Amino acid sequence: MHVVTCTGGERGSILNPKMDRPDVLANITEIRRQEMERARDILGVRQDWLGFVDSGWPDGDPKPPLPEGCFGLMDPAEAALPLVALIRAFRPHVITTYDERGGYPHPDHIQCHKISVQAYHAAGDAEQYPEAGEAWQPLKLYYHHSFNRLRTQALHDAMLEHDLESPWEERLKAWPIEPEWDARITTRVPCAEYFGVRDQALLAHATQIDPDGFWFAVPREIQGGSGPTKTSSSSTPRCPPNSPKTTSSPASTWVIWGSVRAFGVASAPRAGLASYVSWRGGACVIRWEPIWPPSV
Repeated sequence: MHVVTCTGGERGSILNPKMDRPDVLANITEIRRQEMERARDILGVRQDWLGFVDSGWPDGDPKPPLPEGCFGLMDPAEAALPLVALIRAFRPHVITTYDERGGYPHPDHIQCHKISVQAYHAAGDAEQYPEAGEAWQPLKLYYHHSFNRLRTQALHDAMLEHDLESPWEERLKAWPIEPEWDARITTRVPCAEYFGVRDQALLAHATQIDPDGFWFAVPREIQGGSGPTKTSSSSTPRCPPNSPKTTSSPASTWVIWGSVRAFGVASAPRAGLASYVSWRGGACVIRWEPIWPPSV
């Protein structure tokens, strides 16, 4: 399994009140790298950094311009070069990344989507990026949809059924219903068995994840019974016609996200892939050997 991190998360917000201290803010770059290393060790993955500079979240109305030199302002064709080189060196069969909305519209998430798509199409073309190694064409490209309205509604309803306060009530009121968007989901991977390691990897990102916050407001037992799958949609597969439309068909998988934050999923990716995608927004590429028959 191999994780590729696009940025260092240098401009990311401190979302855990216990870590919101001057000494943490003064050393945020190094601390974010240490957090990723701890999460990496918990998940048992390899990892590379692409080395781009975090764009930060443009807060305001209207939103301010992005800072000069950041990842979000780069030409995707230029920014895709190191990712193409890693794809050609690692030779994954499947790539998963953000959809065109970025999960939510963080500029680094959207840019991650752009360079992932660019690299996916270019990696198998020897005439593109000839300096990046021998051509290799991944077979499938998936956009992850773990944080979707249907799953969130199921978690909310399950909390109410157990007479528990749901952390999603206000969010769901403002979340538009989009049947066509939800219908894009093509693939689900069972992952409840891996929620424990997911949570430990999440907690390793201590500046981003508050152990007393909403990420852990839903008991794991309820999570396991309400949509305990990693969901994604397939984009431009290059597989043989009879190849099944699941993440179990390839021998290796990559998961790419936008910055160094961990996402819990099942998303960020878990049984094989779904267990290990516990990142939150964090720029990752993951390779894995499937643990179920390819015919599933």
